[in-house]
Amino acid sequence: MSTELIHLGFSNMVAINKAVAVVSPNSTHAKRIVQEGRNRGMVIDVTHGRRTKAVLVMDSGHTILAAITPETIASRVLAGRRSDPKGQLEEREQGEIS
Repeated sequence: MSTELIHLGFSNMVAINKAVAVVSPNSTHAKRIVQEGRNRGMVIDVTHGRRTKAVLVMDSGHTILAAITPETIASRVLAGRRSDPKGQLEEREQGEIS
């Protein structure tokens, strides 16, 4: 399985296949997730001082704050998958390993 990196802005990338959820930061639940992450020291803020528009919850327990919307992240994931039809990237990587 290959790692799919998505650009979050300001030269920051995230391995989107490690994301459990991408949510809007406006709900009470999202705010609680962010606060609990701050208390544990598990928040990564890649907004560069801008307003948080998306919260990414990772399978490692980290919470990533992004300055782009969940819809933009979703469209970047889809665009990346459209540019790699039928998993050719994964096939090339497997060929390099063997």
